[in-house]
Amino acid sequence: MLPLRSLLILALISSLWSLSAQARDVDLLHVSYDPTREFYQAYNTLFAEHWRAEKGESVRVRMSHGGSGRQALSVIQGLPADIVSLALAYDIDMIAQQSRRLPATWQQNLPEASAPYHSTVVFLVRKGNPKQIHDWSDLIQEGVEIITPNPKTSGGARWNYLAAWGFALQQEVGDLTQWQSLDLHTRQQAELQAEAFVRQLYQQVLVMDTGARAATNSFVDRGLGDVLLAWENEALMALEQLESGEFELVYPSLSIRAEPPVAVVSRNAERRGTEVIAQAYLEYLYSEAAQTLIAQYHFRSQTNLAGTDFPQLTLFRLEQLYPSWQDAHQAHFASGARFDRLSRPQ
Repeated sequence: MLPLRSLLILALISSLWSLSAQARDVDLLHVSYDPTREFYQAYNTLFAEHWRAEKGESVRVRMSHGGSGRQALSVIQGLPADIVSLALAYDIDMIAQQSRRLPATWQQNLPEASAPYHSTVVFLVRKGNPKQIHDWSDLIQEGVEIITPNPKTSGGARWNYLAAWGFALQQEVGDLTQWQSLDLHTRQQAELQAEAFVRQLYQQVLVMDTGARAATNSFVDRGLGDVLLAWENEALMALEQLESGEFELVYPSLSIRAEPPVAVVSRNAERRGTEVIAQAYLEYLYSEAAQTLIAQYHFRSQTNLAGTDFPQLTLFRLEQLYPSWQDAHQAHFASGARFDRLSRPQ
């Protein structure tokens, strides 16, 4: 039999080992789209402090950013993301359908269809607005050069495209809330006019970068174009960071409610033993502290806890035009669909 002193030492060692195992360090891989870089850098610190206080564990979140479509493809091809936050639900749907790494019902796992914040599409123009761009119709004036990312690789670019499409339809029918109830002939005629408008708009696009941040860099740093079609938060960040007053923000008369969602890539997280903390990471986005931080980085809070003073805009939802993102994709962004036809050089 071991002496009492030896037993006490063994008990102490066992206790210390147990505490060490409980207070383990956790690594998460979060795959996101371009304009969230600054927000998630701050949020990761906020969540790490919260998790250490609640659970006594250290959390390190590694980030990957890029065009939303490309990021989704990377996860499908095997990038072991625990969490994804992408520009549109379609991209996460593709991960679910093509890789089976999360369930098709992923949007039911969090409030607001798993979108903890939203944004919209605005215009960033040069100081003094020399081309007098005030609304979508001004974009197709002769000589206006547009910067917007490529809808084939960027989720933000798809929101840009659909915002323009919705504006053009409203010019024909007057009220998009009634779109689904209109007769087929009326909708077809409106779509013909919308096609003409969007075709002209894309004929005036100077550069189509792969992602929203690259498009911002082309406009701001490289000095290309007269107007940038941008996420509201991306445009406000650019104005905040540039003190020279070289740019101005323009809100169009109508835009789209862009709702970028989040999800746990459950199959990856289960394999790595991170499913509980990954879910907690996303749930904490809906907390008052996180929603306040969301507003500070110019996304629109879903819960209105932050008391923000964003301009009140007329926004339409994707669901007013299409039953789902899959339907919008097939109509506009699939191979050979409208975007391919309308963006083809004349």
